[in-house]
Amino acid sequence: MRSFIFPFLIRGGKPTPLIPFLLAFLFCLCNGYMQGRSLSEYVEYPSNWLIDPRFILGFIAWITGLAINIQSDHILRNLRKPGETGYKIPRGGMFEYVTGANYFGEVLEWFGYALACSTIESVVFAISTLIVLGNRAHKHHRWYYEKFEDYPQKRKILIPWVF
Repeated sequence: MRSFIFPFLIRGGKPTPLIPFLLAFLFCLCNGYMQGRSLSEYVEYPSNWLIDPRFILGFIAWITGLAINIQSDHILRNLRKPGETGYKIPRGGMFEYVTGANYFGEVLEWFGYALACSTIESVVFAISTLIVLGNRAHKHHRWYYEKFEDYPQKRKILIPWVF
């Protein structure tokens, strides 16, 4: 869902290079196929699965991650006032705890999805998301520390109070 909504909410910004766009599109296509095929062809859930604690906790984690992701994207999109061009430190929401608040939301979403589905494919995707976004968050964290002398020292990289 985020893939379809977020690009339309961005104001200005730089154009996306074609190769990274195509690679991301291909990855999402393959992952979507793998998740859909797994759930529709290979997994059989018991009739009471929707009240199973794994499903309920996973769904709650997914919804929480989605809300964090939406709020974090909103904060990032509104960092600059119209006409401003400089960089700013994101503040508010999960940005008070981690540099990659939007990434944290996405990781939480996919781990919630993995718990709710309880398939090997969903777990692999959640772990892959953690690795990829953890790396991106680490790079952003370092950049903020280099760019801003007043960057919050207690802010973690991706996981509040941990990393």
